[in-house]
Formats: sequence, C-alpha cells, structure tokens
Amino acid sequence: MRQLKNKKETGAFLDLLRQRGACISDAIEKTVKAILLDVAKNGDSAVLKYTRKFDYKKAAKLRVTPSEISKAANKADPAIVRALEVSSKRIRRFHEMQAEKSWTFTESETILGQAIRPIKRVGVYVPGGKAAYPSTVLMNVIPAQVAGVKEIAMCVPSSDGQLNPYVMAAAKMLGITEVYAMGGAQSIGAMAYGTESVKKVDKIVGPGNIYVATAKKTVFGLVDIDMIAGPSEILIIADGSANAAFVAADLLSQAEHDELASSVLITPSRRLADSVATELEKQLSGLVRKKIAGKSLDNYGAVIITKDIGSAVALSNEIAPEHLEVMTEDPMSLLPSIENAGAVFLGPWTPEALGDYAAGPNHTLPTGGTARFFSPLGVYDFYKRSSIIGFTKKGFMKLSGVVEAIADIEGLEAHANTVRIRRSRILKKQRIDTGRD
Repeated sequence: MRQLKNKKETGAFLDLLRQRGACISDAIEKTVKAILLDVAKNGDSAVLKYTRKFDYKKAAKLRVTPSEISKAANKADPAIVRALEVSSKRIRRFHEMQAEKSWTFTESETILGQAIRPIKRVGVYVPGGKAAYPSTVLMNVIPAQVAGVKEIAMCVPSSDGQLNPYVMAAAKMLGITEVYAMGGAQSIGAMAYGTESVKKVDKIVGPGNIYVATAKKTVFGLVDIDMIAGPSEILIIADGSANAAFVAADLLSQAEHDELASSVLITPSRRLADSVATELEKQLSGLVRKKIAGKSLDNYGAVIITKDIGSAVALSNEIAPEHLEVMTEDPMSLLPSIENAGAVFLGPWTPEALGDYAAGPNHTLPTGGTARFFSPLGVYDFYKRSSIIGFTKKGFMKLSGVVEAIADIEGLEAHANTVRIRRSRILKKQRIDTGRD
C-alpha cells in the first residue's frame, strides 16, 4: 500500500481513482445490448436461454413459488435469521423517518402543492450464485415498503438450481412472494421490458456486476433505476489518537470486496501511517480473501500524509468517498466540514460493517465520487411527485399579464393565447354585467 507525501503523488493517485471502473468496454456494451434486444424480442425463451448458459443448465422456469421460497428459507440457520430480524427492524425504523406526505398551501386565490405517491411496481436485483446477500434484500425492499410500493418483484440468480437459504429467508421475512430465479443482464431486460412470466416494472434497484450495471444504464429512461454502482471504497480520516489495528481492519473490509476496491487513509500522523502499514501486513496474512485484498491495496490503496486534519477533510471532500470513517479525538467537531460522502461513520466504535448490516441507514451508497451529487438509497427513491396547481378567476387575472409577457418574449403565441382568450372572456362578461356592452 503506497504512502503519498506530496501534492504531485496525491494528484496522480486521485486521477487513478477517478478512472477506476469508469470505462465500460465496447465488448461488454455490445454483449449487454445483444442480450437486452434478445429479451425484448423473445421474452421468457431468451431469459431461460441465458439462465441455462450462465447459472443453471437445467433451468425450466423463472418464477419461484411461495412454497419453494419457504422450503429454502427453512434451511437457514435460526441464529442468522434472528440476526436478520434485528437488522430488519433497525432498517425499517430508520427509513420510516424518511417518509413524506403530500402537501398544499393557499395564497392569493391560488392552491399550490405536491402530491407524493409511491411508485406502483419495483424490481429488486439481488446478486446471487454462490454468494449470499440477504442484507441487499433488506436494504432495497424495506425503503420501498415504507414508501408504500404495492408490487415488489425480486430477481436473484441461482447456482446450479439452488436457492440461497438466507436470501430466501430475508424475502420471506419481508413478505416478498414474487421471486424469479434469474440474474445478469437478462433479468434486467425482463424487468424493464416485461416477458410472458415477468410483468414490467417501473423502477429497478439493487447492485450487480458490470453486466448488470451496464444493463441498468442501458434501460434507464424506459424505467427508472437507483444508481450505477461502481467498485466499493472506504476513506478513513484519522489523527494520532486512532487505533492502528482498527484502521487496518476497516481498510481491509473494503479491500476484500474485489481488486478494484479502494481503501484510503488520510492522516497528518506519520507514526499512525507506519503503524497501520504494519497492521495491514499482519492482518492481511490471515484473510481467506488475502489475494483479492492484497491486489486491491496494491492497485487502489494509499496512505496520504497531510499537514493537518483540516487538509485531510478538504481532500476527502474532493474524493467524495462512498464510506467515510472519522477516527479522530473529536469526530463530531469535523462533521460540519464534511460535504461529500455517501455515509459518515463517527469514532473508533463505528466500523463501516455496522452500516452494511445493522445500523439502520441504507448501505446502497454512491461510489466513484458521485457522493458530490447522489445520495444513499432511501424511501424518497420510491416516490413520484406531482405538482398541484389551482387558480380561481381572480387569481388567474392577477398573474395573466406575467404569463402573457413571458410567453410573448419566448415567441410562443399559442401559450399567450391561452391567457388572452380567458382574460377576454372575463372582461367581456364584466362589461355585460355592468351594462357597458
């Protein structure tokens, strides 16, 4: 893991981070577009063809029945199910605070407002195969349920026809009965276009590999999506008070994701930087995924030495990390200065993993610097908003001149006429009523 001590080295590293995972190869785009076109034209038969090719050779259907969900869920370790229940309650309680309501106000013969309504139908993609991601089920389904989404369809690829017990346990826990054993770009196509078995959705959420991300990007506009998630990342701001073992452990928590994951420590303490380097070497040697984590640290890991904590915060804001941990003597004092981060973890007893699984806030976060303008997945992502506008005759007359003037200057005669015709009718009636006509 490199140690950076000057602006030139740091600048070159930031350029490297910005390029990380940014480009989708022409070959991947071509493959994904071909799959999507096939699904759009041929429906279930195309989805099954790719499911047999990539996931399960003997796949005969897409829909997982409620009894199959229950059967798989019953294989889950009860202790893990209890842990998921605790996590589920915390996630729901947090997201209930994000709920929005319709509103209106009246002023000067005018009613204005906003109608808040849930999206009707949402598709949730859950990475599958040999891996188990029940937390993805909780984090994507619960905000949609809090928003009031009536129809939630879940897609998860199966490995050799086997449904993951923990993913199915999470689905069962949340009352999700519409589950499809399909993954990859083909499942995104099925949800976006609709097939004989899969009803078209209005929005697709959930993480996936590069093929899933590319497919989501391609169908955006036909349906809504949450975001295009890139490789995982963590940035830690720490001073000399930080525990080097804690810092190293948390850096490795993201490095183990994949070779493109980024783990960065920014500190003014050279002593801490050296201690963390020693701890990383020690802890890395005992990891099952040490080859992946090691490559991640070599490729996209860094310790950046700054002159002070203020400079560390400024640099963090420039990077805009997905996960930002603050391990300083007084982390709360830095919070007002933190402008760009997907999630902020304060103090030595708040490792990023708490946010991944049980703290309550959503773990679907903006990556690749997009925390400058994107937010975590939330209840607000499952609403659609309609403006409410109502004018009385008196209110119309007060504003008609403004509308006419702006429409005329923009050269939109028909727009101005909508006002002129109404105003003419009102003025004519007034003349009749006063006996001047």
